[in-house]
Amino acid sequence: MSDFLLPDIGEGIVECEVVEWRVAEGDQIEEDQPIVEVMTDKALVEITAPEAGVVTKLYVAQGQIAKVHAPLFAYQVEGGSPAGDQASQHVSSHQSEAEPEAIQPAAREKLNETAAEPPTAKGTPGAAPLYGKVPASPAVRRLVREHSLQLTEIAGSGKDGRVLKEDVLAHLDQASPAAASSSQTVVKNRTAKNQAETHASRVEPLRGVRAVMAKRMVEAASTIPHFHYGEEIDVTALLALRERLKPLAEAQGERLTLMPFFMKAMALAVAEEPIVNAQLNAAGDELHYYPQCNIGMAVDSKAGLMVPNVKNVERLTLLEIAQEVGRLTTSAREGRVDQADLKGGTISISNIGALGGTYAAPIINAPEAAIVAIGKTQWLPRFDEQGAVQRRAIMTITWAGDHRFIDGGTIARFCNAWKGFLEAPETMLLHLA
Repeated sequence: MSDFLLPDIGEGIVECEVVEWRVAEGDQIEEDQPIVEVMTDKALVEITAPEAGVVTKLYVAQGQIAKVHAPLFAYQVEGGSPAGDQASQHVSSHQSEAEPEAIQPAAREKLNETAAEPPTAKGTPGAAPLYGKVPASPAVRRLVREHSLQLTEIAGSGKDGRVLKEDVLAHLDQASPAAASSSQTVVKNRTAKNQAETHASRVEPLRGVRAVMAKRMVEAASTIPHFHYGEEIDVTALLALRERLKPLAEAQGERLTLMPFFMKAMALAVAEEPIVNAQLNAAGDELHYYPQCNIGMAVDSKAGLMVPNVKNVERLTLLEIAQEVGRLTTSAREGRVDQADLKGGTISISNIGALGGTYAAPIINAPEAAIVAIGKTQWLPRFDEQGAVQRRAIMTITWAGDHRFIDGGTIARFCNAWKGFLEAPETMLLHLA
């Protein structure tokens, strides 16, 4: 009885997985008969019998790991003496660790031929293969088996008669269009499976800011009846005013964006519709009107969505608001916002336009009553009072309101007041203390 040792099947490969045994203990085997398929980290390899005989033992179960130079299976050579073979096996076992290359030179030479996929008779394309073995890759052999074919039935177009995948598909196409379709489906399904395995999902726990955001958004969406109101605002004059004021703000060490204008105009509009700045108590039977306007702004930070708020906007100048906006934005993006900056908000702004969005349906930041999503500004053609077409800067906005105590008319009047201040920003001067 002889042990078949797993040979070197690739540079750097020290182990492989037994994918499928083609034989069982007690089976008669022929020389070059496929015995087992093993999978390395690089390819699927088919190992064939080095000589004819009977399989006596499988050392590695299917699905288990086999080691290179370790026994893979044992077999009884045809016509061999059991006693002599057992003695030979004992000597081989004794020498296997010291001289693995000298144990079975003939068998190892056969395996190396198998791993290299030997060609047919040299110089005779399509001639009968050596030892009855047709050269083909393991993937092609598997495709042949899946369609119950024999490699000897297929004409190989590769070097020295090697059978390629295209040869198998062409053979199936000639035999039966339905069979070819089935073969292509198998290939496509295998490709899809490999892609799915390559793009396996990554799992990470939902923690920190994202966990809080998830809880608050679910509560707000499920407990507050939302309604939405959209509008367009012409901010051409506002952009021009900002450009004139930017150098003055920079001289004071502040970066002047549009956000301070949005906030200041909102605080002035709240004075006309104070219910938009109110909140409903937990019992749902009292409205609390707040004298201060603490305007939150959604910040897309690495840790998740944060909504710090600028306190007492109605009392602050544009420069003071700009200073607070800069401080809160920096703190939120660094993930170190103070709890005091996150509490006490009365109404919020989500500037999706900064990321390129045009429209959104925002979710209210409970317990606040309303939130507005500001879209990107686009230069669009508009008619003036005389009917002439002009190039105007148009900004889209979408409000979400708590429909338990705010109706469409209220939000429309509030939005019109806010819009008026933004479209004619000089009118805000009349309301500044």
